[in-house]
Amino acid sequence: MVAKEQKQIQQTVPFVPIPIATLDQTILLNADYRPMGVINWRRAIRLVMKGKAEVLKYSEKAIHTVSKTITFLVPKLIRLLKFVRMLYRQRVPFNKRNVFIRDGFTCCYCGEKHTRLSLDHVTPKAQGGQSTFENVVTACFPCNNKKDNRTPEKAGMFLKKRPFAPTIHEFMLIQIQRLGLDGVLKEYGIL
Repeated sequence: MVAKEQKQIQQTVPFVPIPIATLDQTILLNADYRPMGVINWRRAIRLVMKGKAEVLKYSEKAIHTVSKTITFLVPKLIRLLKFVRMLYRQRVPFNKRNVFIRDGFTCCYCGEKHTRLSLDHVTPKAQGGQSTFENVVTACFPCNNKKDNRTPEKAGMFLKKRPFAPTIHEFMLIQIQRLGLDGVLKEYGIL
């Protein structure tokens, strides 16, 4: 009986795929409208409720209390009311996740998105290559195995993307674009 009712509900409500990442992420702007980063929607609601931020744009998602007496619209873009001096590190920390984000989770040799990715040293470590943003790229396993312990030139392969060390601001914008939230910033003339 329950399966039959569930099937009827599924047939009556049209399915609209919405990326999960865009539902639970909020862009945080400083008081001068500079992007500070992407935060969780729960933290965004806390900042607004404490009076530390104002909502510039709401998403379509609503959150209800257990008793359904209070409904909150999830903010998509908020701005801090007081200016916060941003003391960033000098550069983006080098790690596997940040290299994947920089390269857009695509192989830098074949240009395709894969579920299983690895890091590849353009100049192999055995030949004196360092583990830095300028020498490490994202590669799928077939391309990484084909290149083996050689430079791309010796392996007859070419990089589709040149590796670079992103600045903090570039990296933040890459993350916002990856989450599909860059349209919100363009709407307000921030990008």
